[in-house]
Amino acid sequence: MNKWFKILLGLIFLNGIILTAYFSGDLWGNFWNFKHAAWEFLKGGLVWFMVMIGLLLIVLGISDLKE
Repeated sequence: MNKWFKILLGLIFLNGIILTAYFSGDLWGNFWNFKHAAWEFLKGGLVWFMVMIGLLLIVLGISDLKE
């Protein structure tokens, strides 16, 4: 697959997702509220990211103590 085709396909998907999330609460009511779902997923992902960073720092610190 051509690299430019990959980039173009990625941009099409990304724009489709952004437009779907932008118009989800305005046109069809709150049944397809992707903005809320995306925000909740982002908040949960941020918490797990910080937990993993903390665990990584602890493991690196223990590894440095052994040396």
